[in-house]
Amino acid sequence: MFGDIGQRGIVLVGCGRMGSALLEGWLSRGLPLAAVHVIEPHATDRLCALVRRGLHLNGQLPEDPAVVVIAVKPQMMAVALPQVASFGGRPGTLVLTVAAGTRIAAYEAVFGTSTPVVRAMPNTPAAVGRGISAIVGNAAVGGAQMDLAEALLSAVGEVVRLPGEHLMDAVTAVSGSGPAYVFHLIEALAAAGEAEGLPPDLAMRLARATVTGAGELAHRAPDSAAQLRINVTSPGGTTAAALAVLMDPDTGFPALLRRAVAAAAARGRELGQ
Repeated sequence: MFGDIGQRGIVLVGCGRMGSALLEGWLSRGLPLAAVHVIEPHATDRLCALVRRGLHLNGQLPEDPAVVVIAVKPQMMAVALPQVASFGGRPGTLVLTVAAGTRIAAYEAVFGTSTPVVRAMPNTPAAVGRGISAIVGNAAVGGAQMDLAEALLSAVGEVVRLPGEHLMDAVTAVSGSGPAYVFHLIEALAAAGEAEGLPPDLAMRLARATVTGAGELAHRAPDSAAQLRINVTSPGGTTAAALAVLMDPDTGFPALLRRAVAAAAARGRELGQ
């Protein structure tokens, strides 16, 4: 699955939430601990435990790694990238970045345009193996390297390939930021239940189970989301009464989410300048 990573090694720059999720996914798919070299100044107990079993932490890096994975926050780029800039200009070393908001051109400025760079936008359900990542590569990326990037990211969920980087801000606004929208839906649904007289703990339990259960049904069922909605809705019933509010074209979910996603995408474009 991981090509020649086992022999050449992989460098993981940053091992916070997303870096840790990726690392756990790779290890679960059989990547040897000895092949992984992590750069992380704030090591967790879990990371230290892996070091005792063979993982390399903040030490000497391999001379010719198969992949360098950038998994730091954008504000840490100025510190992180110089530590691996020497790997630039090597057609055989893939740079895979899961950092939000940073354009491919920024990596090419550090590593050079001849360095294969794949930009990815994963999301936080990667922590439970249910993420989805969108990927796009620069002109130096070959087919085998795109396959490798997809294999690395598929360890934490689904992967889709984009025809161009211009779509990445929209992807970020829908799936990258999207889990926060769903979490807020849980909050709002629980608050609405409280307003109808439910005890807070019970309202939250009902809201969480309903959203997670509906999500799992949408994941497993062959029906479209629209059909699943119709299946729950009896004409003239309670669900229909609620949907008349939620589906109002001016004040309901459609207009609200269009504004929310547009705002997120616009902010993504600003951050990428």
